[in-house]
Amino acid sequence: MKKESYDVIIIGGGPIGLACGLQAQKFNLRYCILEKGTLVNSLYNYPMNMTFFSTSERLEIGGIPFVSNSPKPTRNEALEYYRRVATSSHLNIHLFEKVITVKKNNDLFFIKTNKTEYHSSYIIIATGFYDIPYLLNVKGEALDKVKHYYKDPHFYAFQKVLVVGAANSAVDAALETWRKGAEVTMVIRGNKISDRVKYWVKPDIENRITEGSIKAYFNSTIDEIKEHEVDIKTPDGIVTIENDWVLSMTGYQPNLTFLKELGIQLSPDEICKPTYSDENYETNVDGIYLAGVICGGMNTHRLFIENSREHAEKIFADINKKIMVKK
Repeated sequence: MKKESYDVIIIGGGPIGLACGLQAQKFNLRYCILEKGTLVNSLYNYPMNMTFFSTSERLEIGGIPFVSNSPKPTRNEALEYYRRVATSSHLNIHLFEKVITVKKNNDLFFIKTNKTEYHSSYIIIATGFYDIPYLLNVKGEALDKVKHYYKDPHFYAFQKVLVVGAANSAVDAALETWRKGAEVTMVIRGNKISDRVKYWVKPDIENRITEGSIKAYFNSTIDEIKEHEVDIKTPDGIVTIENDWVLSMTGYQPNLTFLKELGIQLSPDEICKPTYSDENYETNVDGIYLAGVICGGMNTHRLFIENSREHAEKIFADINKKIMVKK
């Protein structure tokens, strides 16, 4: 099999991966973006009716304007924007191509995917954090009724839905399914709705709970999930409720195992922050860079599209400098 050769391989086709592709074009470098799913796969898996915290100009990449109907764009508008960026800029992106292994020999990286093999001088990892959900680790979690991703409220109309969590994903799922006729119960580990919930949504969920439209068990956890019931561990003991679906909206984590397999060092604390330079985002492995949310390790609330767009510029300024020195 003939290996395809590039200056840079970008792993991850989300907004920051696309921003890296635009920078590669700016410096006339041979590059390829490898994405294991669809274009901006994480955004595609967001709930259909999701609205961003950020305004549209904060989500722009490569200086390409993002115009939305409202100050805060929706998921569908973001998908349209990033698709147009990829199309108009003729980005070299290979979709549904998963990286299997990465090995380094001297100054070259050899990348094997589920489709072919590549070699490149530099690698940028921009894989985000949305692919691995936090598990509840309770009996019955493997049942088909348990969902770790939520897309469309209509599916849950007139069903008994249990939502686990108290942050944005959980609150959106609870409100949207309730408004489509679901009987909604929430299980919340803490004593309140998260302060990170969007400010225009937080009063809505709190009022629905106060009036009893949505039942919420605070300071509680799931004890066991059964085919037609769920046992909830509350401060007052075990409560059993009838149930059709469980939406486990407890958050997601980056693929840190992949980083460790590449030899990238992680901090010894619970954050597991990867080792990289704040100046150029190169890791302790020469030639491997990180971009986007993956830089935060388990602290996935520190970096977003709007404050990690600059990563691409700093990375490629460094890569181009190194290439010019070699010439």
